[in-house]
Amino acid sequence: MSVEHRGEWGSRMGFILAAIGSAVGLGNIWRFPYTVASNGGGAFLIPYLVALLTAGIPILILEFSLGHKTRHSAPGVFGHVSRKYEVIGWFQALIAFCITTYYVVIIAWAVSYAGYALTGAWGSDPKGFLFGTYLQLTDSPMKLGGLNTKVLIPLLIVWAVNYIVLRLGVKEGLEKANKIFMPLLVIALLIIVFRGITLPGALEGLDYFLKPDFAKLADPQVWLSAYGQIFFSLSVCFAIMYAYSSYLPKDSDIVNNAFMTGLGNCSFSLLSGIGVFSVLGYMAYSQGVSVAEVSSAGVGLAFVVFPQAISALPGMNGIIGIIFFASLIFAGLSSSISIIEAVVASIRDKFNMTRKQALNRFTLVSGLLSLIIATKGGLYILDIVDYATNQYGIVMAGFAELVIFSWFFKTDSIRKYANGLSDFAVGKWWLICIRATSLILGSMLFLKIKNTISNPYGGYSWLALGMYGMGVIIAVIIGAIILAKRKGSDKFEEDIYHHGIGNEIKLEEE
Repeated sequence: MSVEHRGEWGSRMGFILAAIGSAVGLGNIWRFPYTVASNGGGAFLIPYLVALLTAGIPILILEFSLGHKTRHSAPGVFGHVSRKYEVIGWFQALIAFCITTYYVVIIAWAVSYAGYALTGAWGSDPKGFLFGTYLQLTDSPMKLGGLNTKVLIPLLIVWAVNYIVLRLGVKEGLEKANKIFMPLLVIALLIIVFRGITLPGALEGLDYFLKPDFAKLADPQVWLSAYGQIFFSLSVCFAIMYAYSSYLPKDSDIVNNAFMTGLGNCSFSLLSGIGVFSVLGYMAYSQGVSVAEVSSAGVGLAFVVFPQAISALPGMNGIIGIIFFASLIFAGLSSSISIIEAVVASIRDKFNMTRKQALNRFTLVSGLLSLIIATKGGLYILDIVDYATNQYGIVMAGFAELVIFSWFFKTDSIRKYANGLSDFAVGKWWLICIRATSLILGSMLFLKIKNTISNPYGGYSWLALGMYGMGVIIAVIIGAIILAKRKGSDKFEEDIYHHGIGNEIKLEEE
């Protein structure tokens, strides 16, 4: 069977928007502002920018270079190095698979809340509305409680949008969708910012967000938080950027693309932080409390604190509410299509399938599993799986990737390859940064394991953590081994294992 053309970006701007769209997700809106405020405010931006320049952008250059040169997704990239490393590529792809399965459910919540914002349906008790009326949350992660139809219908809509975009391909689907989603996201965030900064108390909110506490810079945990934020927010080390860069034209500027993607993502984060904390400043002002008392991160910020803030606005409540949840939808969709594409590209490359065949298989399996998250006990499972995949899975995948490429092989040829295509050349500091980041990730992984052993996450039972957390990681490892062991198509075997990276980038063992 001859496979269809893999596809290619129609323009450099199309790729940049897609790469930034992948990096800009829900975390930029609900995690980054709180992380800044709780780690030294404006002073946190110093380690944050250091982390961007020494970890984020160097990893982007690495993944853009390898994906572009090999023209393969993650399993193919690692397989080019050695057959035994293909399993790392599948581990990354399956982590992306797990993230998709619950990520689409959060987008579905945002779809519902965009409608609720019209009438302020959450009333005076947004917390009770979210956990009781909307999610109908059970009292234990071991009680699923059946499907929640309030979540199911918007979930089907979210899956339909993702499927249609990805079915259309790289140029007609991914590229065009991001040319719509990203400008709309910028417009939505700008409206929130302009509305927010005109409210009384906005300056207090911004002061809490950005007031520098330079004493915090002496705390190693703040620096680890900065590297963690960069690492989690750039969509690196879980297969996405390999897939996206494999669609780049042959003469693409690798280094500049990496810098534009990294800086673009950070700009979105800062913009969302200004918008969020200006509104939270007004909320604190109207209640006569400190900003710290009303600030939070994650689901609590998006679906409890912000609805409460929207209800308290002196005007334009419904409009601002719709725009805020629209921003979550646009940010979520731009990320979800990239996460799905990472897995679909991996399946297509290995088994020489058409896009439709690979996408159908993915959507069927992931779609059915997402129904578990759409049950009345689904929030518990989402929370545990999100913690396991983000705090452990991605860190493990990144640690393995950087150790392989920076310590086991002489990778200076990758730097030379990137420089040969780029207007701006990077020096040997790049490899030093990659090696240093591998040590930082190793430290983060050790500390996370140590903290989890002494303080089980979220107060959950070890049974729940083992089943939904450790169980998922073990399943991913077993799945990665099985997929790596399976024989690929004749084309894949010839391209990866007979042609090999020795003729491509000439990686030699140290």
